[in-house]
Amino acid sequence: MAMSNAAKWALGIVAGVFVFGAALLFLFAIMIFWTPEDETLSTSGKKVAIVELNDVILSSKEIVRQFKKYRENSSVRAIVFRIESPGGGVSASQEIYEEVKKTRESGKPVVVSMGSVAASGGYYVACGASRIMANPGTITGSIGVIFQYLHINELLKKIGVDAATYKTGKYKDAGSPFRNPTEDDRVLYSQLLADVYDQFVEVVATERKLKRATVIKYADGRVFTGRQAHEYGFVDTLGTFQDAIGLAAKLGDIEGKPRVIQETQKRRLWDFLIGDAVSELTRLRSELLEQPIVQYKFIAP
Repeated sequence: MAMSNAAKWALGIVAGVFVFGAALLFLFAIMIFWTPEDETLSTSGKKVAIVELNDVILSSKEIVRQFKKYRENSSVRAIVFRIESPGGGVSASQEIYEEVKKTRESGKPVVVSMGSVAASGGYYVACGASRIMANPGTITGSIGVIFQYLHINELLKKIGVDAATYKTGKYKDAGSPFRNPTEDDRVLYSQLLADVYDQFVEVVATERKLKRATVIKYADGRVFTGRQAHEYGFVDTLGTFQDAIGLAAKLGDIEGKPRVIQETQKRRLWDFLIGDAVSELTRLRSELLEQPIVQYKFIAP
């Protein structure tokens, strides 16, 4: 049976719309998956690189990688470390601090720019920089260490669930959610936290060139504003993110307006299609399951 001209036209229009839609989808996918070549691979020009810490510190890997890359690139004359973090894990904070310090000691200036919150571990990592700049209203400080865990043994008893533990020493299950802490547990963890706290105080006193007694005076977990931190000697100056870029350029001997570079995060098609749902679930999983036990972390109200 011969196809009518109207049917042919309709089929042609449908095919055309399909091809056009497929082409748009292809271009859209390219825009999402394609990321411009990282210009920091170039060794020409004089640049200020931006490294951002925008979350709870659970891992040091990504921040350390960026600092190492920029430290080894001769065209990057200085780095601005933008911190927006309440802190986090002790060892991860210490590793980032050591990498920042190593970069500074290599002769490449590092200027910290504090955002709204740069507290506890967020302040610890800042201590390795050449200069620390805060906004007057930045929340910083919270010098101290915290150790938290849940007790669920009473809840389990109410629902008829019991837990059996076999161990080789009295401290092997210290911190277990299935039993209440003993007095020996409290003594053990007090000693552990005292040592971790002492490491924090020592870094601040050394890097800020403050007397230990001065640091301890404020190292009781309290937070203070950027303006107070400047008054107490915990930051060098007050200013904005753009001020930090200007200071970094000056320290890096860059004349005129500096060329600023920063890694761009590659977006995935999956992320675009489902919005922020998966990223939020990932964040909640990290908050609940991946938190270090001993932390340099500011616990916000």
